[in-house]
Amino acid sequence: MELSIHPDADALAAAAAARIACLARAALDARGRFALAVSGGSTPWAMLRQLAGHALDWTRIDLFQVDERAAPDGSDERNWTHLRTALIDPLGLPAARLHAMPVGRDDAPVAYQRELRATLGVPPVLDLVQLGLGTDGHTASLVPGDPALDVEDVDVTWTAAPYQGTRRLTLTFPCIARARRVLWLVAGAGKRAMVRRLLAADRDIPAGRVAQDAAELFGDAAAVPRTMD
Repeated sequence: MELSIHPDADALAAAAAARIACLARAALDARGRFALAVSGGSTPWAMLRQLAGHALDWTRIDLFQVDERAAPDGSDERNWTHLRTALIDPLGLPAARLHAMPVGRDDAPVAYQRELRATLGVPPVLDLVQLGLGTDGHTASLVPGDPALDVEDVDVTWTAAPYQGTRRLTLTFPCIARARRVLWLVAGAGKRAMVRRLLAADRDIPAGRVAQDAAELFGDAAAVPRTMD
C-alpha cells in the first residue's frame, strides 16, 4: 500500500482532495466519466470541502456512498446530509449524478445495487472508493462480528444489527474489491494501532480484508507516524 503522511488534519484534507481531483481528471480523460464512492464518519468532510475548490467537470462525475445510517432525511446522523453541506450544495451538483443510499426503503440493498448497475454496468466498477478506519478496525459499515462481513453474492447489504445505535447500509467487500482505486483517509492518534494492523493486512479486523494492491493510505502524522514501531 502506498503511504502519504501529512503533518496535521488540514494538510491531510488538502492532500487527499488534490489526489482525488487528480484521479478524477485522469479517469475523465481516459473514460469520459468518474465514479466516486465516499465513506461516512467525520474525517472526510474537511477533505470534501477542499475538493469543492478544485475545478472538475461534475457533469461527468457520479457520486455514490460507501455506507449510510438508517436515519431520516436531513438528519445530522446521515452521511448524505454532510455530503450536501460540504460538496453538493456549494457546487450545485447535478441531481442526475447524485446517488444517495435509499435507507428509508426496506429493499434498500436491492435498490442501490440496481442503481449501481444501471449507472456503471454489470458488475459495477467504481473508479475510486474512499474508506475510513475505525478504532475497532471497521471500514465502511463492515463492522467486527457482523454477518455483512461474509456477504459475497451482492454489492450492497444491511448490517444485521445496529452499530453505534443505528442500522447501516453498506457496500460489501466484493464491490469494494472491484474498484479501480481505494483511498484510505485516516486521522488521529486513536487510529494508530489499527493503522498498523491494516498495513499488515490483518484479516482479523474488517479493514484488513480489503485488497491493498490498488490502495493508498492518506494519514496525518498522529495516525501514521514515520515509523510504526
